[in-house]
Amino acid sequence: MPFMPWSDAFILGIDSIDTQHHWLVDATNRLYDEIESRNPDRAVVKEVLEGLVDYTVNHFIAEEDLFNRLGYPEEKAHRARHDEFARHALELLLRFEKGESVSEEMLSFLQSWLIKHIMKEDKAYVPFLKEKGVS
Repeated sequence: MPFMPWSDAFILGIDSIDTQHHWLVDATNRLYDEIESRNPDRAVVKEVLEGLVDYTVNHFIAEEDLFNRLGYPEEKAHRARHDEFARHALELLLRFEKGESVSEEMLSFLQSWLIKHIMKEDKAYVPFLKEKGVS
């Protein structure tokens, strides 16, 4: 069983965002699999961590572009949560690159943040985006 199983409860009904969320969950599971393997490869862990940070930032840009174009009234608050995530994830990546063992902390952070963010903050914008014709 994966570390963070994909759940239909994560589905927002906005295809592009659901695809991105699914990728993030899968990447979190790849990170877990490497960390928990018999001989974790630090280079692979670094590659997955960097990919997660890069992809997440690009995902945020895509969401924020929708918010901006459509006039989402909670854009500023949602963007602040994105910025908070990006700062923390980058801090963990930099600590990892300096040789610290942050993999378990990163997994816990990713799992709790993704679940909370998708289930609460992202689901909050769905009615607005759907009303604007986004699917």
